[in-house]
Parts: sequence; C-alpha cells; structure tokens
Amino acid sequence: MNDAPALRADDIWKVFRRDGYDLEVLKGVSLSIAGGEMVGVVGVSGAGKTTLLQILGTLDRPTSGRVFYGERDVSALPEEEMAAFRNRSVGFVFQFHNLLPEFTVLENVMLPCRIARLGPEEARRRAEALLAEVGLAERMSHRTGEISGGEQQRAAICRALVMEPAVLLADEPTGNLDRRTASGVVDLLMELNRRRGLSLLMVTHNDRVAERLHRVIRIDDGRIVQ
Repeated sequence: MNDAPALRADDIWKVFRRDGYDLEVLKGVSLSIAGGEMVGVVGVSGAGKTTLLQILGTLDRPTSGRVFYGERDVSALPEEEMAAFRNRSVGFVFQFHNLLPEFTVLENVMLPCRIARLGPEEARRRAEALLAEVGLAERMSHRTGEISGGEQQRAAICRALVMEPAVLLADEPTGNLDRRTASGVVDLLMELNRRRGLSLLMVTHNDRVAERLHRVIRIDDGRIVQ
C-alpha cells in the first residue's frame, strides 16, 4: 500500500434545491484513500453514500469543496475535460452491470477504449487480456444476456479497468447477487487490488463484504461519523 493519497476529498458539501428549500445531502465530508487501499463506505439509505461516490467519480460536482486525484484538483474542470478524465482515470462498477445487451462481452469491455479513441487493436488486446484474467475467455463472443449474473458483473469490472485507472469506485457491486456469487466478486476485486495496486472505494450494505476491506467509513446524515 502506498501512503500517498490516490484520491482525496476536502470539505465536500452537496446541497439540492427542492420545492424552495435547500436539502443538504453532504455536510463537510473529507476523506483520503491511499494508493492500493480498499475502503468500504457504509450507512443507512439516504445517508449520502451514493452522492458522495458520484462526486468523487466526477459524475456530479460538489456545491463546495474539492476532489483531488493525486495532486490534481478535478472538481472544477470544464465539462469536456472532466468527461475525458473520468473515462481515462476512474473505474466504475454499479449494482446493476449496465452492460449494453446489443453488444458482445468483448465489445462492451472495449467500449471505453473506443471512446478514448485508442486504436482497435490496442482496445481488443486490453479487453481480451482482462477477460482472460477474470475467467471469461470463453465468453467473449457471447451477448450479455447469454451469461450469468456473476459473469456479467465480472465483465463490468473488466470494462471499468480497461483504461487502467488507479482508482475503482463501486456502488453496491454485490447487491444484486446471491451470497456465493457475491463472495466471488469480492474475491476478484481483492485479487485485482493485490495484483495491480488498485485503490478501491466501495459502497456496500453487506457487513460480510465491508469487514474484508482494509478500512470502513460510516456516513450518517451526510457526515462521516466513524
């Protein structure tokens, strides 16, 4: 594990305007994730976990506060530059795999490379290597509806990692899976962390999952309480 922070948030506030009232969803959240660290984020529904993940992943902007990847402040980047940064530097895995059903598994994993305008040969090389690494070498030409839920989530993890990000953000990645399959997905994430030095921030309601990570952050009513 590298002590230098791969991801840092300083005093993040997020306020939504609803029906003439300000709704404070995040209230001064600060945190730091070291290189190679696996951190869980837990809390009741509505505590602000997913909003925090979206801001850390540059899918949304904070009302105030700053987000750093390494030494780079990304919270105020112009929209087009932020989208390019997100595609190249941040991996996302969601509860539902969000794979495109009209594409094959291989084509889904190649997609971020094509968005980044990598050449087709390089995109294919990266995608095939990742799919083989997670045991999906025999599933590359299948459509997503032709593989199991656990295989779909493994393919989604490959898609998240194909641009070789240093940080992976996961929002309930085991929430739609049975216990055995969920355990396999966590095993895979931990193995990828070991092999690649990947920093992982995972929102989870599953205490079994959370206790396997290096550290757990608890959020309540928009604040870190533990």
